[in-house]
Amino acid sequence: MAQITPLRTVSALLLATCTALPAYAEGELNLYSSRHYDTDERLYSDFEEQTGITINRIEGKGDELIQRMAAEGENSPADVLLTVDTSRLERAKDAGILQSIDSAVLEERVAGNLQDSDNQWFGFSQRGRIIFYDKADVSEPPQNYADLADPKYKGLICIRSSSNVYNQTLLASIITHDGAEAAKAWAEGVVANMAREPQGGDTDQLRGVVSGECEIAVSNTYYFARSLRKDVDGLSGSTEMLGWVFPNQSDRGTHMNLSGGGVAAHAPNKENAIKFLEYLASDSAQQYFSAGNDEFPAVKDVPLADSVAAMGEFKADEVSLSDVAKNLPEAQKIFNAVGWQ
Repeated sequence: MAQITPLRTVSALLLATCTALPAYAEGELNLYSSRHYDTDERLYSDFEEQTGITINRIEGKGDELIQRMAAEGENSPADVLLTVDTSRLERAKDAGILQSIDSAVLEERVAGNLQDSDNQWFGFSQRGRIIFYDKADVSEPPQNYADLADPKYKGLICIRSSSNVYNQTLLASIITHDGAEAAKAWAEGVVANMAREPQGGDTDQLRGVVSGECEIAVSNTYYFARSLRKDVDGLSGSTEMLGWVFPNQSDRGTHMNLSGGGVAAHAPNKENAIKFLEYLASDSAQQYFSAGNDEFPAVKDVPLADSVAAMGEFKADEVSLSDVAKNLPEAQKIFNAVGWQ
């Protein structure tokens, strides 16, 4: 095998001043990624070692990368976009910066509900959006998403802003299951039950429970699982006080947020791009999503990391996230209408 060129990381800010990426030679892959996890380095280096394909990586926030690719148009050097949450994957599709691909490997390995209906994007890892609570103060925690709107939890809930993509997709899933009217009533109820105005990220919601600002919080699983594996400021050392509920176990199951990607519409290295996405669906890569970043795999029967397995077994919502994505615009309208900041 030819000598592998070291993986190159280039910031989106730096590249904004450049006219081009390295040459689009055979054996290269230009990756636009908003995944900001150091542990993903292993994913990229393993792919390079297995294939001899060099990854030229550009990092930035998801929406910024989508806007950049749209502005670059047919001249975009991007081969693959990796980003977080169904909402951003759908924004990329709507912006026309992804293309449909043919891959029997992805069709077979990635769970059907985690794929775009037009094969423009695929999920590669999952995070459950679940309910955490103070075990000392909450004897009857919410068991379903609907319970979060129950007046008995007034003034107890910490949750992120309506601009957060995780909440946007959660509300879109509620619309998909229960309709817009019920979803609006739910959002109004949650706003009424907030212990404070939305602020910070998911870890900050968990810290809110630890500090006593609230007694119930909504967060993605991997923020908590990470604190079981390594030190997280303001959370590690206090995890025993937190209980958790995987919502809706008696009916549809727990809503899952995605991390995923697709092949760029004008990919100069399309074959390499497909190879990379297929690699992300391999057993080794799927195990690393779990072990390296405390996520749930998108491929069935892949072993979980200890930190993830410690949260217990649960039933996941298997609704098509491609269908959920269609309700994202309605979700934002509802957030605006009920004053969810």
